Formats: sequence, C-alpha cells, structure tokens
Amino acid sequence: MARGAIRIGVIGCGFYAQNHLHAWQDLAGEGAVLAAVCDVDAGKAEAAGRAFGVPFYKDAAIMLASEHLHSVDIVTRHDTHRALCELAISRGIATVVQKPFAPTWEDCVAIVEAAEKAGVWLAVHENFRFQTPMRHVRRVIDSGAIGAPSWARIMFRTGFDVYRTQPYFYDEERLAIADVGIHLLDLARFFLGEVEHIACETQRRNPKVRAEDTATMLLRHHSGAVSVVDCTYEARRDPDPFPETLVEIEGDKGSIVVLPGSRLRVSSNGVTTEEDIGSPLRSWTTVRWHVAQEGAFLACRHFLDCLQRGVPAETSGHDNLKTYALVDAAYRAAAQHRAVVPAQWKESLGVASKERRAQ
Repeated sequence: MARGAIRIGVIGCGFYAQNHLHAWQDLAGEGAVLAAVCDVDAGKAEAAGRAFGVPFYKDAAIMLASEHLHSVDIVTRHDTHRALCELAISRGIATVVQKPFAPTWEDCVAIVEAAEKAGVWLAVHENFRFQTPMRHVRRVIDSGAIGAPSWARIMFRTGFDVYRTQPYFYDEERLAIADVGIHLLDLARFFLGEVEHIACETQRRNPKVRAEDTATMLLRHHSGAVSVVDCTYEARRDPDPFPETLVEIEGDKGSIVVLPGSRLRVSSNGVTTEEDIGSPLRSWTTVRWHVAQEGAFLACRHFLDCLQRGVPAETSGHDNLKTYALVDAAYRAAAQHRAVVPAQWKESLGVASKERRAQ
C-alpha cells in the first residue's frame, strides 16, 4: 500500500478502545483517517461516533460493506477475534487485532493462515514493547553497552483494582498470563530472543477469581539467556507501580534496570548512569495511565507507518504466534509441573490438539 492516507474503522468502543480511538485521531497529521466505529452495544457505538465525529455501526459486516476502509482495528473480547478477523480478511482489509490474539492456539493459527492465503496484512496490537521505557531498554541492548544479555527479570506486580473496569475478569478461564503475562512474555522475546522452553507456577490468591491471578515463569532462551517473568493482580506494594513494567537485565559488561517512575539505570563497564525516560502527557493521557496509553499510541503509529510503507509490522500475526505459543506453553507447564517447549507454526495442529486434550 502506497504511503498516504489510511482509512481506519475501529471495531469495539469499550473501556480500552478509547486509547485506540484517541491514538488514531492524534495520528491524523501522519495520514490516519478514523473513518468509522462499531460496537455490538449500540449506545457505546453512538457515543464513540459522536465523540470522534464519524459514522457508527452496531454490525461489523454492515460497516465493512458500507465504508471504504484500508484497515480495521479490532478492540473486542478475544472470543470474537477469529470471526471478526476472518470477516475483515475476506474483504481484503488490513487487520489489526487486540491481544490476546484469540482464545486458542488453533484459532490464532487459523487467522494467520487465512491472512496468508488471502495476502492480507495482519498485526496484533501487542503494545508493551512500544512503551517508551521498553524502547529505551532495547536501544541500550542494541548499543552493546551491557554486552550480550544473559539474565533478565520482567515484572508486572500490582494490587490495582483491575476488576472495576473489567468485571468479566472474575469469570475468565485464563487470567493473569493471558491478560498481562502475554505482554511480559513478548518483552522477554523482544529483549532476549526466542525461547527454548518455559516452566510456570500459578496461584489463585483472590478467592473471588475463577482463574490464576498470579504467575511466575522461568524461560530458557535459545541464546542461553535465562529470564524470570512474573505477574500478579494481588500484590501488596506501596507505592504500587501500576501500570508500569519493571525490568532488570544483566549482560557480561553491565546491566539495565527500569525503576518505578520511568527511570532507567544503566551500568556499563563500571560506570552507572540514571535518567528520567518518561515522556510528556498527551491531551488525552493521564498521569497514572500515561505509560500504557502512550504505548497504545506508539503501537498505532508503528502500524500506520508499516501500512503506508507496505511492510510487515514488528508484531505481525506470524510474529505474535511465537508470543501466544509461550502463553499456551506456560499454562501447560503449570498443569504438568514441568518445562514445556512452545509450539511452532506449521506443526501438525491435529497432533498438537490431541496432546493438549490429553493433558
């Protein structure tokens, strides 16, 4: 697709979708055109349409048939993702879909294969790697300042009431790993490369929650590096760093530490520096939520640029399968109490499905 204006329709106008809507609106100067919105809740669709000055729909199929769109951004519950992705792909429309990609590995693979067969651009809105602190970490690694990374700890530990705005979390069959651990596992790949195997222990510390609210994962990367990834919604930290991700990475020449308050400490060859790596608020971001909201904006900017240049996104559907495979493997590892090798795309899905059912 040639560089220029990209007409975007957003499907889903709920709590988190507001960040996507604001992001596309803010990117108007770079070629994004927020052209239409849709939500099965007619009230939410109308509210978003009126707030952003665009047509609104209750039915995604009608929106796609009625509007001339280059891309859709699907920001709905993951159990709707496969049907909506396949609908957009069938019409040849470039598709961005919110994480988690879909409820199952088989669904994720089906979406990727549908896009590949149709020759349609596909990306997953995995946005933690686009947050300003995480991009700083990647730049330090790439500079060689700490040498080859050999160990890391990536943490998202909070007691913030995530259930207030997303009450359906109480009844999810998969929670902490599927909701926030997936971001951290993607960061582990982003910083240290692909994963050989993963072990996992889960806990349900809140009796009101159906699934795990805490997970501690141990990853062995193909490079030989080891990372510890842990997440919880039941931390009792004061101050609570929500919604920040805290990171420690060690190499043979030094280390990187992301501290609360978006501060970065780098030790290299015996010299330690510390700097504020926060970024200014946008008109629609707020102090506590800014790092996450800006991550959504920067992810949208990346997708826009890739669409304009006609190149795959960092978090293409194909790439994100590797992150989703780690989520799936983490749950299997917790159930089996052993390290598990993540699935690979192109494996025999029939064999993989039988193996999971047997477990």
